[in-house]
Amino acid sequence: MASEAAELELHLVQDVELTRCMRLRVESLQQRNEKPQDGEKLLQANEFVYRLDFSRQHGLRFLRWNVVLEKPGKVTIIGTSQHWTPDLTNLMRRQLLEPVAVFWKKADAQEVDWNEADALEFGERLVELARIRKVMYFLLAYTDGLEPAQLKCSVVFKV
Repeated sequence: MASEAAELELHLVQDVELTRCMRLRVESLQQRNEKPQDGEKLLQANEFVYRLDFSRQHGLRFLRWNVVLEKPGKVTIIGTSQHWTPDLTNLMRRQLLEPVAVFWKKADAQEVDWNEADALEFGERLVELARIRKVMYFLLAYTDGLEPAQLKCSVVFKV
């Protein structure tokens, strides 16, 4: 039990309002027949905005990702370096963090596979960002038939 008490599990939560705002930006550009700003990242139909609220910011050490996919498919988790103000600031490509974490489940598999080295490095970056942020935003891109309702995702830290 002592080891469990020293762990902090934070869930990625879909930010429905911010996703809606970003989709409105795409619609607005299409309606006015305008192009995005140079370097602007427009939200694609398979991408959704999520957030991670750090209930604790210091003394964290990344342990693992907990990802459950209820059906076969793939999800790519892309972190952003930006403090979002969607009414004022458009998301620019240079604000997307590398590496990304990719998790997938094959049709005949029970377990989720992942790009381990990149996902671990990404997790380590979360610890650095937690020191300066209370909230972090992510773009999650779903492919191969996977949808947001079929994902449960959290990050576990040692405290």
